[in-house]
Amino acid sequence: MKRTKPKLKIVRYFFVGGIAAVVDIALFAIFAKYLGYNYIAVACVSFFAATLVNYLISIKFVFESGARHGKKKEVSLVYLVSGVGLGLNLLILYISISILGIEKITSKVIATGLVFFWNYYARKHFIF
Repeated sequence: MKRTKPKLKIVRYFFVGGIAAVVDIALFAIFAKYLGYNYIAVACVSFFAATLVNYLISIKFVFESGARHGKKKEVSLVYLVSGVGLGLNLLILYISISILGIEKITSKVIATGLVFFWNYYARKHFIF
């Protein structure tokens, strides 16, 4: 993939992130809200699934895979960056649900939106 201008890259990442966010929030809604599973456990699984979707679509439409690192290192770094994102996501969820009493899906949307910026910045500057 040819290098794209930074503004175009973030627009593309916004759409990719949107698709991943739909996966993340949908899985979270089904399992945490409607089926009543523990929201922290569900958030971990849904975030992992969304990260995989994000990575696969990102290397096709946003970032150049293998531009800085070999494939194994690149995937490892994606999940390392995403692990930090997951920690932030869980912290925001805990604060908003357990401390502030905000509804689960609203909290998940807030957490996902805030972590989006971490994911883009870290992927752009450390991975791709």
